[in-house]
This record gives sequence, structure tokens and C-alpha cells, in this order.
Amino acid sequence: MNPGAARSAAVIVVSTSAASGAAVDETGPVIRAWLQARGFETAEAVVVADGEAVGAALRAQVDQGHRVVLTTGGTGIARDDSTPEETRPLLDVELPGLVNLLRERGQENTKYAALTRGVAGFADGTFVMNLPGSRGGVADGLAILGDLLDHLLEQREASAGHPPRRST
Repeated sequence: MNPGAARSAAVIVVSTSAASGAAVDETGPVIRAWLQARGFETAEAVVVADGEAVGAALRAQVDQGHRVVLTTGGTGIARDDSTPEETRPLLDVELPGLVNLLRERGQENTKYAALTRGVAGFADGTFVMNLPGSRGGVADGLAILGDLLDHLLEQREASAGHPPRRST
């Protein structure tokens, strides 16, 4: 991780239609604002088409040493949805429980949440999570991360074992 990027994050929007200018992305700005509200320096979202461009964008953001990279889109079952397949090879550690929580929370609102195939984990010290491309799916993902993000970053960065527990 780049020491200058101690509280930096990146957002990658995966949408062939937004990348071509045929549609306007509505989720990237929401994620960016959420990250900024939590103290992360976050540039404008990178918008890429589905496919290999996703992997290239992810590698570029991880190589920059961001602490967090969140993607939105490309996690469904359409033929060109490949965000999980482009993300998984980069991960050193997977966190399937986060995606399970996302599905569970999403199913409170729509049965289609069961179709999300995103992954989450760490790539070279950077936390990466695939969020759905819908506004509702993004809201569900951010709600889950709101309680966990700082804790999981602290756990990953601890030199050995768990950091001291806070007394309650």
C-alpha cells in the first residue's frame, strides 16, 4: 500500500452503456460521496465497459495503493457481466461473508438480490468489493460496509493478531 494513500479510495463503474455515453451512471457518485463522508480521498469514478477493461481498471487502482476500491455493476447474470471473474484473480484473501450479507439484506427488498455474484476481499492490502449496479444494491452494500469497513481495514493492517479490544 502506498503510504501517501492512507485514506484514499477508488470507485469503478462497470457499465458498457455508461462507458459509451448511452446512459448516465447514477451509482458512482453515490459511492464516492459515501467514501468521502468517511474521510477517504476519492477521485471521480472510473467508468469502464464490461469485460477485460474491468480487470485492467482494478489492477490500476490496486497498483496505486488505495485502501479501498469499490466497483458497481457487472455482477449479475447477463452474458457480459464479468466483474467477479475479473476481480477474483487479484484477491489474496476472499471475504465471502460480506457478499452473503449483501444478498441477505438485498432480499429484504427484492428477490433479484439472490442473483448478484460479486466478490470481496483484499488485493495487495487494498480492500476490494463488487457492488451491484442498481441504486438499491449499492445502498444495501454501503449499509453493510458502514458498520464493518474501518474494522476490517484495521484487522488486515494489524501487524499480528487482533488489535486490542475496546472495553464496552
